[in-house]
Amino acid sequence: MSEKREQIFQLLQHKSGLKQAIYRNTLAQFEALKLKLEQIETDLGARMEVANPNVEVKYNNRSLFECELKFSGDMLVFNMHSNVFSFDHKHFIHQTPYVQEDMNRSFCGKIDIYNFLSDSYKYNRLNDVGHLIGRIFINHENHFFVEGRKQLGFLFGDFANQTLDDSKCCEIIETAMLYALDFDLVTPPFELVQEVSLAQKLFENGNAGITTGKKLGFSNGK
Repeated sequence: MSEKREQIFQLLQHKSGLKQAIYRNTLAQFEALKLKLEQIETDLGARMEVANPNVEVKYNNRSLFECELKFSGDMLVFNMHSNVFSFDHKHFIHQTPYVQEDMNRSFCGKIDIYNFLSDSYKYNRLNDVGHLIGRIFINHENHFFVEGRKQLGFLFGDFANQTLDDSKCCEIIETAMLYALDFDLVTPPFELVQEVSLAQKLFENGNAGITTGKKLGFSNGK
């Protein structure tokens, strides 16, 4: 066997095997997250049915790699990536003794959290904008950290010492929900939306409204 082929064998045996272990662990954690979303739907849905039945809380498992939680006018979409990622050498995890002791710990699976308006899905507004509000990274030892907006960006940063369990999973979901509820739809300045083409208007009419996103408010597609 040539030296290069032996090198390929070693990489397949160790590095590819590691990435497969990370993928399986991330998938298992994503399934656990789905169960927590179901529990939140059951709890909040039952309570809202009594308090205000017009406010819906609904969980939907769309596929192996995607699920969503609708609560009133907001939708959180959780998407697991099927690949495994490493990080730039300047990333903070490389400064931790935990990773410096074993570089294999720096490889992670990823779950993205997006915030959409629930009406974007309801009315099939394909041009509506969603926002990435958090990214969960998980390694083969089940250590994790979250990159994200506001509290999602600093509550879950201790990669070396925190592992993902049911309690942490719930805390991440609830923090994302609070962020979405506080992230209000804002209309843009009048001067930015004075013009619209006929094609845009006809398309928008067929999709139940003007293209919308929380940061953009109502836009003319520009």
